[in-house]
Amino acid sequence: MNWTGLESLVSGVNKYSTAFGRIWLSMVFVFRVLVFVVAAQKVWGDESRDFECNTRQPGCTNICYDHIFPISHIRLWALQLIFVTCPSLMVMAHVKYREGKDMKYVKLHPGSHLYANPGKKRGGLWWTYLLSLVFKAGFDSSFLYILHRIYHGYDLPRLSKCSLDPCPNTVDCFISRPTEKKIFMLFMVVSSALCIFMCICEMVYLIGKRIAKLLRIRRDNEKFLFAEQHELTEMAPRRSQDRRTDPTLTDSLSLNKEKIRKGAI
Repeated sequence: MNWTGLESLVSGVNKYSTAFGRIWLSMVFVFRVLVFVVAAQKVWGDESRDFECNTRQPGCTNICYDHIFPISHIRLWALQLIFVTCPSLMVMAHVKYREGKDMKYVKLHPGSHLYANPGKKRGGLWWTYLLSLVFKAGFDSSFLYILHRIYHGYDLPRLSKCSLDPCPNTVDCFISRPTEKKIFMLFMVVSSALCIFMCICEMVYLIGKRIAKLLRIRRDNEKFLFAEQHELTEMAPRRSQDRRTDPTLTDSLSLNKEKIRKGAI
């Protein structure tokens, strides 16, 4: 499989990622894809050829091999890497959609843009990016669970017992280089767990940043409303004080009193 093309395609989302996303992408292609291509395929290339059982019964070795290895580690890891890297393409597709929409808007309204920065994680793109993180962590967790269920806790025993038909009795089967294969399997498991951890950290960072922004906007609005109310309460007593000390009002009242007295006399 051409992993270089997938790497160049997924690396395009790097400029839209946070620091956690860049670390996640480096871990995927350095500690998982590179190890998978360079070493793991060679280590697991002889799993069926060098699998032996102490019997000459036709078909027994193949049946026991299928029972001990329901799915090849290499094919399972290849599927895992494909599923894990594909959600990043959702972000790229959303950004391309925004760029195309902005180009159409510029043609209809020259000199203005619909998006100042199409790659800015705001609105729908923020939700797309967060959903891609959920998918990446979910796929990695699912494949780790499948591997754990199939191989009974990520273990590769040196000796396996098999009593399936057409084996005449319980036979002993041996895996080639079980220790080396177990080390590579644990390395891939730990790498997947670290990638899940980085996805969770990035989700917490994005959600925390969004909550902090909303709280800051709410606090600024409260300060603005408090300033307006404080200004109105300061203006009210000044107006009432001006009414009490108005000299024209007192003069007019005194003149009215004098007219009333003269009229009475």
